[in-house]
Amino acid sequence: MAEFKLPINSIIKSGKTFKAPAGTKNIKTFIIYRYDPASGENPRTDTYEVDMDHCGAMVLDALLKIKNEIDASLALRRSCREGICGSCSVNIAGSNTLACTKAIADIKGDITVYPLPHQPIIKDLVSDLTHFYAQYASVQPWMKTDTPAPPDRERLQSKQEREKLDGLYECILCACCSTSCPSYWWNSDRYLGPAALLNAHRWISDSRDEATGERLDELEDPFKLYRCHTIMNCTEACPKDLNPAKAIADIKRLLVKRRI
Repeated sequence: MAEFKLPINSIIKSGKTFKAPAGTKNIKTFIIYRYDPASGENPRTDTYEVDMDHCGAMVLDALLKIKNEIDASLALRRSCREGICGSCSVNIAGSNTLACTKAIADIKGDITVYPLPHQPIIKDLVSDLTHFYAQYASVQPWMKTDTPAPPDRERLQSKQEREKLDGLYECILCACCSTSCPSYWWNSDRYLGPAALLNAHRWISDSRDEATGERLDELEDPFKLYRCHTIMNCTEACPKDLNPAKAIADIKRLLVKRRI
């Protein structure tokens, strides 16, 4: 599978260039997307030279150094710095990933940093994920039961039943997978996308959940589920090494199985 790439620098014009101080020897150049809808100006890219002798190893370290020491107007999201929260998801060197876990040393040449593709932009690298989270909520990502909980213990499951959730529950909702999917780009108003469907499968697979039929009924729709054409960009993009494409295929298999 070829690496997913954005057509960078083909439409967006170059803006300001921030040079490193004279005499700086270990320089890395970052080309960063800048856009403020409130300003009325067109998007641009600004270029920043960063002294790597005084910068951390990850792309997020460089972005924070740029914001703190070079250009305070740069807008970005970040929180945990440990690949857990998903806040710092952006497009780096043409691929969706987390800035906090992407090593600068792994990228040859100048480093381009863009927001997640095909999402409304709030400012600079900050995408508006309101619709993405609404789709996640639409799959009702919580346990649904009809029988009362045991009065003296939790709802138990076997080790084998628990293992079925591996590769599903680890999703951090960074949106890297969904925003790398061409089907999601063109049909995001109705197609739920890889992240929401991965989480739907997480609850379909949970032995303690008692709403499997209801969940499958909700997904049996020409657009919600079947806009997936197994392009596999979602699996390539996932920074947690999950496989949303497999989860989607498993849901399709379950829908076929119950028909026969």
